[in-house]
Amino acid sequence: MRPMDTHATSHHLFHSFCIRPATRFDTQGDTEQVLLVLRAHPITFFFPVLNSIFFFVLLFIMNFFLPSFLSIAGILFLNAFILIFIFNYLWLHFLNWYFNVGIITDERIVDVDFNAILFKQTTYTDLSHIEDVTAKTGGYIESLFDFGNIFVQTAGTETNTEFMNVPHPSHAAKIITELTRNNNAKS
Repeated sequence: MRPMDTHATSHHLFHSFCIRPATRFDTQGDTEQVLLVLRAHPITFFFPVLNSIFFFVLLFIMNFFLPSFLSIAGILFLNAFILIFIFNYLWLHFLNWYFNVGIITDERIVDVDFNAILFKQTTYTDLSHIEDVTAKTGGYIESLFDFGNIFVQTAGTETNTEFMNVPHPSHAAKIITELTRNNNAKS
């Protein structure tokens, strides 16, 4: 029995921890199966939302004092500029959360990182090259919401893979370890 045969298909936390999702990625092999998809925990999106609410309230309060300094056209222009800035800030954080994804298949681990929307870095690690898998959770909020970081160390000079702020890091690390152990047993 393969290690993931005991895990049923499930999607948790706004699709940030998906076991056996019905998804494909661009370099996936014909027989390769996606077993786990990881994104940052949705709670990590809380602070950008909180910052946006703060700036929205600040803009609202500021509108009471602006008529003594600016004309109506100036106030509308400033409000439009600041609202666009706030929505852009939220949109960029959402895109960063959505497109930074870790994919664990039955053959390898894929880490896709988008930086500033225009730069994409994809790291592939074969299961046979994995030396160690470490899950780290620290702090009150991470413990309360069960999210943390997973560090996958590889042999030699290959790039180590990191999944940051993912939900259930110990469970995901256990799945990766089972897959690695099973892959090494086949070899």
